[in-house]
Amino acid sequence: MAKATGEGILRTTSLTIFAFALAFAPVVGAAQLEVIGGQSIRHSDNARKAATNESSDQESRTYVTATYVSGPGRCNASFGGTLGYSTWLDDAYRSETDANLDLESQCELASGLFWNLNNNLREVSQDTTQTQTPENRTRKNLFSTGPRYILRLGSANSIAFDTKYENTEFSEPDEIDSERYIGSIAWTRLISQTLSGGISAIASRTELDSGADIDVETVKATFNKAWPTTVISGAFGVSEIESSFGSNSETNDGIVGELELTRAINPSTNWYLKAARELTDRTSSFDLRFDEFEFNLNESISVETTALSTGIDKVFSDRSSLNARLFVNRTDLLETDELEESAGLDLRYSRPLSEVLKAYTGIGYRYSKYEQDDSDDERTNLELGLDYLMSRELKVYGQVGHEQKDSDVPSREFRETWVQLGIEYRFR
Repeated sequence: MAKATGEGILRTTSLTIFAFALAFAPVVGAAQLEVIGGQSIRHSDNARKAATNESSDQESRTYVTATYVSGPGRCNASFGGTLGYSTWLDDAYRSETDANLDLESQCELASGLFWNLNNNLREVSQDTTQTQTPENRTRKNLFSTGPRYILRLGSANSIAFDTKYENTEFSEPDEIDSERYIGSIAWTRLISQTLSGGISAIASRTELDSGADIDVETVKATFNKAWPTTVISGAFGVSEIESSFGSNSETNDGIVGELELTRAINPSTNWYLKAARELTDRTSSFDLRFDEFEFNLNESISVETTALSTGIDKVFSDRSSLNARLFVNRTDLLETDELEESAGLDLRYSRPLSEVLKAYTGIGYRYSKYEQDDSDDERTNLELGLDYLMSRELKVYGQVGHEQKDSDVPSREFRETWVQLGIEYRFR
């Protein structure tokens, strides 16, 4: 792959997807489309998040956010994302674009035959041990497409055949891109109206542009159970991963699985739990499915990943809301036999002060441990904000926040206090 033009290709791709969604979404009669344009100014007393010689700077960011959901039909699609452009008054960083975009689409070509096309674009860290700044970020674009055929065997049994092609590209030329080919077969039996179970087998081959290949084979038992207020689904099995480069190869195996549970505790309170363990590589979609999980792009290609998150969403009678989330992540670098572990807590509370004014606060804490240099990091952030609706279409907002990082490695520590003002206009 032509790495030198990677950033230009990613920018062109994201802009094309963004423009396509905006241009063609309105022609679908039952489609839902929202477009918001915004401008923000953020002042930081330590723009580079440096341990010493702190310097202030001001970031100006122009952005567009869009969400789209198609109407029901043989083809269905959803799109959501934000595209922004930032400049810095005193050149703490170079001017650059940022993007977080998701496109999911599916067409029914014939009875039981479907074609899926998805694209996910994220800003991700390159080195998880270092501070999260524009210089330590790259854009990860994962495109996937392929057919799915469901064969019905009576009213209670079905077999699904899936094939998929995935392409992962990073905007930075020193990162490793990949092409992935996935095939799977899954048998599912409807045991009752609320319980189903089955078996699935998945094989994938990933070709990295470094010349290395990664093969993964997985067999899992699957289940899904629903109650009036609770739904639980998951899969558990075994997996084997083989990494090869030239005449050298390495094989690892282990127990893998995923679990997802949601429960409505009462009409205003929901609890959820999500967990997964996989043998995979750092160009996979694992970090896209778990927001708090991060791959270290400077370390081992093949990894054993474990992630767990749980939380509560609560709406009170005065229309205020509370969102609480706890997460734990673990990455076993298979090629170096080293561990990276993290755990954290996010709390967010919002309360309407009037029909047009809303206040909110957020608190975050993350603990990280790195075996490669036997170091621990602790990162804490606090945010306070106000939203004011000047009209149905126009909103202004203000935020103030503080972030600090303490580490066994002094060069990774920093303190930052920031203030941000912004305005948003909803076009439709």
